[in-house]
Amino acid sequence: MDDDLQREALPATLADMPKPASDSPEPQPGPPTDRYERRARRKGARLVAGVDEAGRGPLAGPVVTAAVVFTRGYPDGLNDSKQLTALRRAELFEAILAKGTVSIAIASRARIDRMNILRASLWAMSRAVSGLSCGADHVLVDGNMLPPNLACTAEAIVDGDALSVSIAAASIIAKVTRDRLMANVGRAYPGYGFEEHKGYSTPSHFEALRVHGPCPQHRQSFAPVREQQLILAI
Repeated sequence: MDDDLQREALPATLADMPKPASDSPEPQPGPPTDRYERRARRKGARLVAGVDEAGRGPLAGPVVTAAVVFTRGYPDGLNDSKQLTALRRAELFEAILAKGTVSIAIASRARIDRMNILRASLWAMSRAVSGLSCGADHVLVDGNMLPPNLACTAEAIVDGDALSVSIAAASIIAKVTRDRLMANVGRAYPGYGFEEHKGYSTPSHFEALRVHGPCPQHRQSFAPVREQQLILAI
C-alpha cells in the first residue's frame, strides 16, 4: 500500500483532466462480465487492469484505491461491492488475492484536504496501477474520468463496477481494505463510531461530531466538518 505524500503535477481544473475513451462499448444491465477485458485483448492488450476506489464520500478517513489484473480466470460471484454483504466481500477478497494480481494505494486524509477529494482519488488510482507487480497495458477505470500519468491506454466506464469483473474485483479490494482501516481508526478515536459508519454521513456520525468535535481523521475541507469547527470556535 502506497501513501507517498510527495506532490505530483496534476491538472488544475476538471477541463484539464484526461477524457475517457470514446469507443467504449455501451454499458448493458446485468452482473459484471469479462467482455470489456476480452475486447481489450482483441485489440492487443495482454494485461488488463480494473481500477476502482472506496471512500470518496465520507467525512473522515482515507480514500483507498485498488487495481486488479486477472490472468488465470476470476472468482465466481464478483459484483459491485455495494451489492454484496460484508461477509461475501470478505470471502471474495481472499479469492481475488488468490486468483489475481492486486495493488492498493491510499490517499490520506491530509492529502485529500490538500489536493481535494477528486484529485486525491485520481492520484491514488494512478499509484495503484503503477504498483502492479505484473504491470498493465490497458486499464479499465470505474467512473467517467481517467487518472493522470498512466503509462498505457485506458478507458473510463460509468458503473464499471457493475459491468466489468476486473473493476468489480477492484471495488471489493478497495472497500474491504478501507473498512478494515476505518475499524482501526475507530479504535484510535473511540466515541465516533467509525467502525460502524466508516466515516459516512450518518445521523450517529453527525451527533458524534456535535458532541466531540472533529478528530484528526476528519476531512477539514468537507463542509460539515468545517462548519462544526466554526461552531466550536464561537
